[in-house]
Amino acid sequence: MSREKLILELEKYIPFNEQEESDKSLILSELKSNDRIFTRESLNGHMTASAWIINTKRDKVLMAYHNIYNSWAWTGGHADGDEELLKVALKEAAEETGIEHINPLKDDIFSVEIIPVSGHEKRGHYVSSHLHYNLTYLLEAEEEDELFIKPDENSRVGWLPIANLEEYCNEPWIFDRIYKKLVDKMN
Repeated sequence: MSREKLILELEKYIPFNEQEESDKSLILSELKSNDRIFTRESLNGHMTASAWIINTKRDKVLMAYHNIYNSWAWTGGHADGDEELLKVALKEAAEETGIEHINPLKDDIFSVEIIPVSGHEKRGHYVSSHLHYNLTYLLEAEEEDELFIKPDENSRVGWLPIANLEEYCNEPWIFDRIYKKLVDKMN
């Protein structure tokens, strides 16, 4: 999908709530005006894609314990020049968890959010605070797949019960604004 197709898809996207409406508008503005939005060269913010990976029973979500944030988190990552964000979400899910049997429940955008990222160290270098202009895709996977960690990014991977997700997430804003919304949108 090219930038133009992504813009069209996002323009057609119907926001779920006020947060999505506001964030959709800002992401569209960046997509239309920032030539480097798909790369980390866009230092103030750049495109990312996340995967909300549920099991076939719809009662668990596959998450990784993120080393930088010291919290269980969805999978996802930077576009790094790739304008096919569903492909980015699928690639990151496999890289971060080892999951092999994973499929989009639909190819459309499932959720829209702008995520503030605090300054942090990564691979021995300081990364300044910035924004992730994020699109989330709803994926389904088999619990039976063997999982593994990606040591440079996470220290655990597992299927977490959706009903108890708050017990695992140490980031109140992410839980309250994003994960609760994703669960509500599934229902």
